[in-house]
Amino acid sequence: MNKEEAKARIEKLKGSINQYRYDYHVLNKSTIPDAALDSLKHELTKLEGQFPELITADSPSQRVAGEPLQQFNKVEHKTRMLSLNDMFSKGETGEWIARISKLIPGKKWNYLVEPKLDGLAVSLIYENGQFVLGSTRGDGRVGEDVTQNLRTIDAIPLSLNLEQISSSTSATNAVVEITRGSKNNHIDSGSNVRNDNEKDGNRPFANTRDVRLKGRIEIRGEVVISRKNFAKINKEQENKGLPIYANPRNLAAGSIRQLDPKLAASRKLDFVAYQVIDDGTIKTHQEEHRLITEWGFKSLETKLCKTLDEIEQFLVHIHSVRDGLVYQTDGAVITVNEKELWGPLGIVGKAPRYSVAYKFAAEEVTTKVLDIEVQVGRTGALTPVAIMEPVLVAGSTVSRATLHNEDEIMRKDVRIGDTIILRKAGDVIPEVVSVLIELRSGKEKQFVMPNTCPLCESKIIRSKGEAVSRCSNKGCYGQEKETIIHFVSRLAMDIDGAGEAVIEQLMENGLIRDVTDLYFVKFDELKSLERFAEKSAQNLIEAIVKSKSVVLNRFIYGLGIRHVGEVTAYSLARFISEKIKQNEYGVKELWHAMHLISLEDWQNIDDVGGVVGQSIFEYVHSKHTQELMDKFAKAKIVIKAPAVRTNLPLQGNTLVLTGELKSITREDAEMRIRELGGKASGSVSAKTNYVIVGENPGSKAKKAQELGIKIINEAEAFKLLDIK
Repeated sequence: MNKEEAKARIEKLKGSINQYRYDYHVLNKSTIPDAALDSLKHELTKLEGQFPELITADSPSQRVAGEPLQQFNKVEHKTRMLSLNDMFSKGETGEWIARISKLIPGKKWNYLVEPKLDGLAVSLIYENGQFVLGSTRGDGRVGEDVTQNLRTIDAIPLSLNLEQISSSTSATNAVVEITRGSKNNHIDSGSNVRNDNEKDGNRPFANTRDVRLKGRIEIRGEVVISRKNFAKINKEQENKGLPIYANPRNLAAGSIRQLDPKLAASRKLDFVAYQVIDDGTIKTHQEEHRLITEWGFKSLETKLCKTLDEIEQFLVHIHSVRDGLVYQTDGAVITVNEKELWGPLGIVGKAPRYSVAYKFAAEEVTTKVLDIEVQVGRTGALTPVAIMEPVLVAGSTVSRATLHNEDEIMRKDVRIGDTIILRKAGDVIPEVVSVLIELRSGKEKQFVMPNTCPLCESKIIRSKGEAVSRCSNKGCYGQEKETIIHFVSRLAMDIDGAGEAVIEQLMENGLIRDVTDLYFVKFDELKSLERFAEKSAQNLIEAIVKSKSVVLNRFIYGLGIRHVGEVTAYSLARFISEKIKQNEYGVKELWHAMHLISLEDWQNIDDVGGVVGQSIFEYVHSKHTQELMDKFAKAKIVIKAPAVRTNLPLQGNTLVLTGELKSITREDAEMRIRELGGKASGSVSAKTNYVIVGENPGSKAKKAQELGIKIINEAEAFKLLDIK
């Protein structure tokens, strides 16, 4: 991108971000997901970093938040309320550490890491220990006087406890119990706000007597609302037929900005403190947290870290329990613990150098559509795919997203060159949510579905009533390739080593044309191919031979019959096995039995129905399928009936998996659920019985909590599924 292009893009981003920020901070309207707004701001900051001469005073990167509301008196902050620069990865955090290390060479320091609550930042002023003024952050220099509303929050003491606390228990009770459950179930893995006798380096903790208490004390923190209260309020809104609130942060902000304190009081708001603005007596950020608890505030649990790896470990821990936190969090704050270094490190624009916000991988971000390509699937379906600027979303870098079909592109008006909002919740496939039309430059191009197949140039057809366009050539290279890739996949024949690149290589060298050809590939033919060593060739041959003995449901699923997924394949296998009444048999016996099943019988099988039954019947009686079965018979494929269990402990239960499982694949876990009589579902509803949660769970875990559905971890799931 040259300077002129960057300038145009920056102006677009500035205008949009300013409008979104005004809607969010001034009007309390959420017109774009928070994560998507963070993504736009991150893009702006990076562009301004590449072209610093384009930074202007009115850039959103140079200010903290929205303007004060006119209904309240304005309050000037004596010490500016700063915002924080965002980090999105361990690499970016490492770069930040490297930058500040160069500014103060030879110095050593620690980092204090604390969860970042998603609430409304406020300042509390105490005169001689009495609460006299509370204000919002506003633009960082001038906020709004919301004292009366803040006085309604029980978590904000009207007078400070200025007596020295001798009991560590009292201070500990003020530490936010950030996870649900017992008081021992804290998030902090070795928190340093609990023990009065702990030392920060070689210096004892400051105590109340160390800090000047006569006169003015300023406490800063976050007004928040618990998930439990948020759900309760939304339930009340729903019962009254009123709109529900988008998120706890908006509700907390809106409540504080009400002119009637009684309304603020009714919302059961909470306050968590995180900073003391003092005269320089307090030496570390860690001491600030301890003093906050002594004075009667709730404080965040923290972790003192020395290295980037220690920081990363604690971040992983916070992320793993975030769905069970009392308050909503979108990341963590990492701060240089030694306050004497804050001055030398300084402030750049809106943010201090000594502290950053680490944002967890968002489930919704923004990126640009670079191109739209068309893929040909195993059924001949043409699927448009957005090729995007790589972006980190929900823990992984994404550069491609399906656009499903031509109608979907037209409905969302996605064009090449557009800036889009992309969603990826947990294990869900990346989805284009919407287009930010206001960021268009006029150079965007509309997508047109091709008239001919991009692989074989055959005519494209679209049947009446269908949204999908298809290649008319049944022997299309693209269809055959996808069919073979599906056949060798883990849930089907499970041929290890036969990945997409290997399948393409075998097809391009004329060794295979369809799925049956795999069983006639010879060792010497493989060894002669590029990138195939003797060992890899032998491994693939052994995997192919091993797959010759296969359970019927895997074989049926691997055939790629249209509309037949893994669950339906299992139902078909059980039905066919009852007809054959043998534990093992050849392909000829299988095909003979399938030919005798009528269309009506296919359609009456569980999980099948009219459309799917018709598809199966047509597949069984096609000439192409008969040729495949003859070749499978020559390859001596042995079919095994699926195991039949009379003891089905999960009969009638629906289970949902979310997050990454360490000890078992998602596919194997879902197969085990079905073997035990349960149903493995992809979405959480009131009918769900269990939600199994792995690492980095998505929105399914949150929904399960809201619905009161039992959530179990991987170890508990192993017991439930009887996995040794």
